[in-house]
Amino acid sequence: MFKQTIPPKRIGAALISLLASLLSLAVLIPVAHAQDFPARPVRLVVPYPPGGGSDYFARTVSVKMAESLGQQVVVENKPGASTIIGAELVAKSPADGYTVLLGDTATYAANSSLFKSLPYDPQRDLAPISLTARFALVLVAHPSAPYNTLREFIAAAKAAPGTINYGSPGSGSPHHLAMELLRQASDITLVHVPYKGGGPAAQDLLAGRIPLMFLDLTTMSQQLKAGRLKALAVSLDRRLSALPDIPTVAEAGISGYDASAWQGLSVPAGTPAAIIARLNAAFAFAAADAPTRQKLADLGAEFLAGTPDEMTAFIRSETAKWSKTIRTANISLD
Repeated sequence: MFKQTIPPKRIGAALISLLASLLSLAVLIPVAHAQDFPARPVRLVVPYPPGGGSDYFARTVSVKMAESLGQQVVVENKPGASTIIGAELVAKSPADGYTVLLGDTATYAANSSLFKSLPYDPQRDLAPISLTARFALVLVAHPSAPYNTLREFIAAAKAAPGTINYGSPGSGSPHHLAMELLRQASDITLVHVPYKGGGPAAQDLLAGRIPLMFLDLTTMSQQLKAGRLKALAVSLDRRLSALPDIPTVAEAGISGYDASAWQGLSVPAGTPAAIIARLNAAFAFAAADAPTRQKLADLGAEFLAGTPDEMTAFIRSETAKWSKTIRTANISLD
């Protein structure tokens, strides 16, 4: 029987052609998925309990993001372990854009120094979408405290080293790190009293059991208006429109001081760039909405919408900043 044979050169050419076709399909499939995105609701993971500043922010911007995306944005709270539980969940989710993280200072910049090991790498396992906002922190004191300005507080601390307590929502929290940065910059000795959350800390501050702490405007604005607390300084590099008479820490003599609780959106590493761009545009749409901006400005939040590259650069600078502060203070949460 006649048996036809195919020359080896033709076999090689056929294989090369087949491989080229398969590679083309592999490239086109993610692009096709990106063009269809989103085809179902998007999950926005908040690594804090319901009712706090991060949760309020997420639920406020998710409405306008959903309007831009044409799909519902469902906020899901996954609190615990200094945002690690929520961050790990997102980092290990499929890289398809349907699971988004609203992380913060701890998630992206501080945890890598606060913990000896993490179940996620913030710069390797999470792909930035956009910075979202920063929240001003205000140094507030109980009315009975014998100082009314930051300068007076620093003088009191230097006169009696190690005798003044301050509270925070927990070790490693932005509030704790902001005070530690101030303590190091002013060369004073204080006693840190960590609490399990901002609520219990604020209650003890209002009761006079601790004299002062950094708090966000959301938590203490009503108490300031009622005279149950007094503000000494603002942590940002500018004064707050809600507290125009309160100077910044830098204005009070700590040159270059700037600390805030900031946030940003990210997705699992490997998410197609087109999907990241779509999510970035959806947040930019929310950030451009005047009523949304005003709602959050009233709480001391400043929008920081930008590009993924800008968020990457910011994370690197903040990681270096807080790493130095944490090492100097020998803070560890392991």
